[in-house]
Amino acid sequence: MQRQGSDGGSAAPRVRVAGGVLLVAHLALVAWITLRPLDVLWVSAANLRPFAGIRADLALGPQEAARRIGEGLGLLAPLGVLLPMAGGKLAASPLGSLLRTVAVGALLSLGIELLQTGVPGQVVDVDSLLLNTVGVALAHLVIVPAARARLRRRVETRRRATLPREDTAQGRTPTIARVGIAP
Repeated sequence: MQRQGSDGGSAAPRVRVAGGVLLVAHLALVAWITLRPLDVLWVSAANLRPFAGIRADLALGPQEAARRIGEGLGLLAPLGVLLPMAGGKLAASPLGSLLRTVAVGALLSLGIELLQTGVPGQVVDVDSLLLNTVGVALAHLVIVPAARARLRRRVETRRRATLPREDTAQGRTPTIARVGIAP
């Protein structure tokens, strides 16, 4: 039985558990923000034309546009980091990880938009689907590759530190090449 000690072997399960807990907490917060009924006097029509809502936001001025577009980008952006973190793989393909993460982020955003059709005061907006997906991709691209490289270096450093050192005064122990044994 292997021990998980100072060699960094226990780092991946800790990262995976922390990622899972944070992922559940973030999804609960997103559900509360996006799926709670709102008391409004009127509701605008659903936006099913891509970029129409973004153009309308840009028409409101730079500050209001930045706030609204930033909200769309930021809502699901933590998933770009939390999904790979919950997976716990340090040696994953960067492109594969990005594609998986963006696909899950897009599907979650689509699920939220579909659930909003039954919530009073909430309106379906295809632009929020686009912004949420781009936010997930940007967060993943900015943070995940650097974080994985740092964790891999830390694990490798710990692994090297726990390897037995050779006694340099005596030199290496001579070894004999393997020779097949006759019957």
